[in-house]
Amino acid sequence: MNPTGQSRHNRFPAAGLALAAAALLALGACTAPGSTGSGPDGAGTGTGTGGATSASQPAAGTGSVTTVASGLETPWSIAVLPDGSALVSENDSGLIKHIVDGRMAASVEVPAEIDPTGEGGLMGLALSPEFESDQRVFVYLTAPEDNRILSYRWQDGQLLDERLVLGGIPKAGFHNGGRLKFGPDGHLYIGTGDATDAGTAQDLASLAGKVLRITPAGDPAPGNPFGDSPVYSYGHRNVQGFAWDSSGQLWISEFGPDRDDELNRIEPGGNYGWPVVTGAPGDGRFIDAAYVWPSTREASPSGMAIIEDVAWLAALRGQRLWRVDLGGTISGEAVSDHLTGEFGRLRDAAEAPDGSLWVLTNGGSPDRMLSVPVR
Repeated sequence: MNPTGQSRHNRFPAAGLALAAAALLALGACTAPGSTGSGPDGAGTGTGTGGATSASQPAAGTGSVTTVASGLETPWSIAVLPDGSALVSENDSGLIKHIVDGRMAASVEVPAEIDPTGEGGLMGLALSPEFESDQRVFVYLTAPEDNRILSYRWQDGQLLDERLVLGGIPKAGFHNGGRLKFGPDGHLYIGTGDATDAGTAQDLASLAGKVLRITPAGDPAPGNPFGDSPVYSYGHRNVQGFAWDSSGQLWISEFGPDRDDELNRIEPGGNYGWPVVTGAPGDGRFIDAAYVWPSTREASPSGMAIIEDVAWLAALRGQRLWRVDLGGTISGEAVSDHLTGEFGRLRDAAEAPDGSLWVLTNGGSPDRMLSVPVR
């Protein structure tokens, strides 16, 4: 299998959703393996190695993309509540917006000190597996000292009863990671970045550059590969998205250093190579990425959702929605892009109660939560 990105442009067969089908120009790589790539991810103009793309094809979804909610400012994460409404975190403001039937039912400030410098701020949201009884909402944020996980009780549009779940995750202006989700096993998975200190990704004593797995109370989850440690996998540069397929397999999206953005199939205890290697070099010391986008200009894959074993990844610099069929060999026809340039930078994707995809724009004036038909 060749996991390096050779993809095709697709479009949704609906008015207003035509995609650009022009091939992208190949660009020279500017950052070598082993360098820190310490600048901002998902911003500016990419300089990775881009492959040509083929003509547009129809996608699975029918119907038009619609706006669920507007008036958002740099939103980062979506958490879908049991009643079908949504909580959306805003990166810079430190607010959580409660969206009910397309209206902003509440705008709540997270009652913690947040440092929004660079790529820090309020990031991931996750609901307790027992949310209907305990009402706990988990947040990933950048505090003055570190990145940390806090939980609150969501009650009548308020965040109450703050608890520190996990602290000590290294912070920096860039590469803070920020995604968190509960897995099918009921444990909390956390994606961190290397905090611009690339060597920490290979250091099992550091929480940077890792996928972490903990209990809702913040303890290392039973069965973790490194004993009494929250580390689940390592050698990551800047983890951005989590989702599980129908078999319970965890997949993550990860920013590369201006090239070699990755979709990774996570194995407990796996070493994914950063900063020694990126992408899928076939080095037996590390686990190759399942799919590699050679050009960050096309990708910067952020939040993701898996629906019927198809991964949908929101792309920042790529300003598109990537579709990856996980059912077989991940190359060629299994990978396609949608909404290219239609809505600007895309930050997160989540399955909506009606089976469509909710997608957050990022960097618009203002930003929106979109409903995208994918079935």
